[in-house]
Amino acid sequence: MLPATRRRTVIELVSENGGCSVNELATELEVSKATVRRDLGALADEGLVERTHGGAVPVTSVGRERSHQQKGIRNLTEKATIAERAAAEMVGEQVVFFDAGTTTMEVAKRLSTDEAALAVTNSPLVALELAAEDRDVKLTGGTLRGRTRALVGPTAEGFMERMRFDLLVLGTNAVDADGLMTPNEAEARMKELMIERSKRVVLVADHTKLGERSVVRFADLAAIDTFVTDRPPGETERKSLENADVRMLVGES
Repeated sequence: MLPATRRRTVIELVSENGGCSVNELATELEVSKATVRRDLGALADEGLVERTHGGAVPVTSVGRERSHQQKGIRNLTEKATIAERAAAEMVGEQVVFFDAGTTTMEVAKRLSTDEAALAVTNSPLVALELAAEDRDVKLTGGTLRGRTRALVGPTAEGFMERMRFDLLVLGTNAVDADGLMTPNEAEARMKELMIERSKRVVLVADHTKLGERSVVRFADLAAIDTFVTDRPPGETERKSLENADVRMLVGES
């Protein structure tokens, strides 16, 4: 197994199990404990795991925001499942806004050439993906946040205030009964504007976002028209979504 592949597997194991010991990882990966320790040290330096005595735990907290790199290697199968289901919802020529994010990126990859008369995004990475099919793409402009690769700030907000969209493909850091949340105020404001200016809102988020909380709430559940995820939500979340009249779609892996 290549070192990059092995380290990605380490992150997935640590995340899925809420933490792993060096012994557990060495056994699972069939490598030496010294190799695991080196991997954990390198991953901790990048902020991808947190070291503990004898192992590692996931990087999590209400106020902590994962980088684009961290998000990009988490729950890849789940994101692909969500994207396939969400892409099926985009029929005909529309003006579609794609929020910045790794799950929205997966949806953008699956947009067919005869969909979206115009694609708009606040993510240069998503824009490059959308433009691969010779599709015209509008970028909001603004300040690029290094941590999430999202465009934010007054320039981006000014662009949003002039626009209207048929469909929004929206991402979030957390979903609970109180609504949708994200750690950053500038990104929260952009998401508010996306929702305000879209006729229809499709939220795409994997099961790990359900029941979570973050710092800034940017929308009530009632702002969502359709929620596409990879697993059925728990009873509490399901009732909250039903009460908000949110249409639930669960992708099949």
